[in-house]
Amino acid sequence: MFTSGPGRVELAFEPSGKSASNIGAGEGTEVRDTSRHLPAHGGFAEQSALFREILDLPVELRALRGSLDAVFLRFAATRAETLGISADLVVRRSGVMESDAMLSAYAADLGVEIDELEDTGTGELDAVLIFSTGVLPAGNRHGKTLPTIVAEGENIKRLYNHLEKYPAHRQRFKITSAESLRRFVQRASAEKLAEDAAFGLHQSRAEYSASTGRFNKYILGFLALIAITALSYYFAFKFVFFAIEAALALTFLTWAALRIYACLIPERPTIRKAHSWRDLPVYSVLIPLHREAAVVPDLVAAISALNYPREKLDVKIILEPDDFETIAAVNAINLDPCFEIIVAPGCGPRTKPKALRAALPFVRGEFVVVYDAEDRPHPDQLRDAYSRFLEGDEHLACVQAKLAIDNKRDNFLTAHFRAEYSGLFDVLLPALVRLRLPVPLGGTSNHFRTYPLRDVGGWDPHNVTEDADLGIRLARFGYTTDAVDSTTWEEAPAKPAAWLMQRTRWMKGWIQTYVVHMRDPLLLFEQLGLRGFLAFQLLIGGTVLAALVHPIFAVWLLKDAAFGDLFSQSASSIDVVQRSLIILTLAGGYLASALLALAGLWRRGQFSSAWIVITIPVYWLLLSAAAWRAVWKLLSAPYHWEKTEHGIAARHRKPG
Repeated sequence: MFTSGPGRVELAFEPSGKSASNIGAGEGTEVRDTSRHLPAHGGFAEQSALFREILDLPVELRALRGSLDAVFLRFAATRAETLGISADLVVRRSGVMESDAMLSAYAADLGVEIDELEDTGTGELDAVLIFSTGVLPAGNRHGKTLPTIVAEGENIKRLYNHLEKYPAHRQRFKITSAESLRRFVQRASAEKLAEDAAFGLHQSRAEYSASTGRFNKYILGFLALIAITALSYYFAFKFVFFAIEAALALTFLTWAALRIYACLIPERPTIRKAHSWRDLPVYSVLIPLHREAAVVPDLVAAISALNYPREKLDVKIILEPDDFETIAAVNAINLDPCFEIIVAPGCGPRTKPKALRAALPFVRGEFVVVYDAEDRPHPDQLRDAYSRFLEGDEHLACVQAKLAIDNKRDNFLTAHFRAEYSGLFDVLLPALVRLRLPVPLGGTSNHFRTYPLRDVGGWDPHNVTEDADLGIRLARFGYTTDAVDSTTWEEAPAKPAAWLMQRTRWMKGWIQTYVVHMRDPLLLFEQLGLRGFLAFQLLIGGTVLAALVHPIFAVWLLKDAAFGDLFSQSASSIDVVQRSLIILTLAGGYLASALLALAGLWRRGQFSSAWIVITIPVYWLLLSAAAWRAVWKLLSAPYHWEKTEHGIAARHRKPG
């Protein structure tokens, strides 16, 4: 199912117990010349730092003196002192010595045995606990009476200190490397990890999963309301039709008012803080890839441009087991040791959230961010997001960065995409944050505290807009979301077919999200409060409903205009009010969308694209087509992920 390793991909650990199939270079124990490896941040856009010279090597480097150059060891010690980490991590992330060679050196120096972690029967393994502590308890393997400890990082110092006091304890444990322990857990728990990635949320919190078809007692109330409406419509057509139209108009005008109000809320200035390298936490970066071979080199360049010490980066590239082109593209690059490859399981739906769940047990960072294949985040984004977390309280679980479009040549679709993103991420989402309302997250550049992310159950693998769903779920659990003024540049689909498939997926996922969270409306109301509940109705339900109803209103209005019935003298007063509501609703919707886009383009400095708002009525018809197609797709293929192809359009910015 899964396996990993820096710079290569293996497909292994199927539940059937078949042997691994290596699709990359094998591992060796060669110790390479270190004289050319002193710049331990090679390839990463770290700011310069002053290192004070360490004269006495820390204990974790002493076992390596016979294998590595003395100058490099002093460099590793000073860099570790600056970063506030164990010095062996500098050696590992520099790639100058293989993990197995380091493990052998520590075993010889400590006088302890290496656990080969051969396949034996295992008990229930808690992957998160094992990886967080670096300890495999003895009771987790049948017939094994000694625990196994990962000889890396702070564990190394603890082992040396412990054995100095209690030398007889050398026979009471064995050691291994983090890579070996990961591979063992992946082999031993392949079936459990695959099941959790595909069905974990359904099993732990079924009421929040889109895979759950059942509803609670409130479904009877919904059915009763539909029946009453149908009967009333039959016996009092005009009155019921007017009531429905008035309710829709009120909903859409409120939807428009929220967007217009967002334009009036000033943007919160971002004060970038300088963090010492020692204070920066370990940050995990999750990047799910599927059929993305064309953009892999640019992706690696963009991540390598992050201004963050690589010893504190934990980058997971998540691949599909049968995506051989992307696997080959990844294998063709000599990845930095901070990159790790995880292969998602083949069971369950093939979706981005399932791939993210597959990587979640292996996340090492206190914080984690999600990027897409075509993303080019600002080099300081991790630092800026961390600053925002420090400004918040313990309930702040997520920080959303801004997304923007950098296609070099605009057409009708990409220009609208640019305007939409500007309005959404530069105006609406920051306003929702200021108003303390639930935030439906963007699909990428979501920065999370790892603990709350796990606490709410992670991503829903059956929801095709897992971002919006997760944002609402965080709010329901009492967590908050903030925004940061840091941009990730993306590629917009320029072809109609690609645009339609992507927008269909979004609409389908919003419908899934609405249905899931409205299973128990009273509980949702209790968890979100009145303001949050109404915001959810407008942001999720209102957006889809507006797209579905828009062509009906537009066609009706055009019909009346064409046949001269728009405001004819023979029209009844209720007909005049109905048509006035339609005109007001359409005009209000167009105006709100135009103002939101214009405000966003102005803040983004892209006002030259403002001409596109003139064509909003035409664009809305396309959105309606995507919404109705989404309804059909929800019924016919609810969990199918319609892939957006990247690496096609020319872009303004080069990665890095």
